[in-house]
Amino acid sequence: MANTVVITGANRGIGLALTEEYLARGDTVIAICRHASAELDTTRAQVITGVEVTDDRCMRALSSRLPTDSIDILINNAGIMHREVLGDIDYDDILEQFEVNAMGPLRITEALLGELKHGAKVAFITSRMGSMADNTSGGAYGYRMSKAALNAAGVSLAYDLAGTGIAVALLHPGFVQTDMVQHAGDITPAESARRLAQRIDELTLENSGGFWHSNGERLEW
Repeated sequence: MANTVVITGANRGIGLALTEEYLARGDTVIAICRHASAELDTTRAQVITGVEVTDDRCMRALSSRLPTDSIDILINNAGIMHREVLGDIDYDDILEQFEVNAMGPLRITEALLGELKHGAKVAFITSRMGSMADNTSGGAYGYRMSKAALNAAGVSLAYDLAGTGIAVALLHPGFVQTDMVQHAGDITPAESARRLAQRIDELTLENSGGFWHSNGERLEW
């Protein structure tokens, strides 16, 4: 049975690869982004542009464009990374990462609650860099802090949405060859998307709120 899948940050990288993965499965994909890309425009996705995840007005407008009770899978993928150096931290950069990486996915999910079907699945593309136990190198203050905040929001949502049959996953995509890391990763976006889709397939109310690597490894908080 085909699903309706909503993906944020779908114009490039992991978001574009997830769009292509779900389209290849025969699903309907609603691809959300600020600006489309030539690669996204060549797909069969329904593309919604002009969506800024930090803007409440955009969230209300987005909700009005989607039918009630229409979404089977919501994938919150949009995110940014700045690199701070201790002693020369730009706190505006940290705030921007919180707005986009932590508050943005929460805004999207809350705005689309009425469009999520009973039994829908919500996935947050987070990072193991948001793990306290996994932090062995320091640095990346804004990114680490914002992803840890996203993880906290995801766990709360797992509890709050359980009564509606909606399950939540926090998923680390792996070290992926994208613009964010200057293509220095060890897996392609397509491989990451395939793995992430498998983890979403396995998501149930019983394991809702868990934190996984895309390879299936359970991650520590």
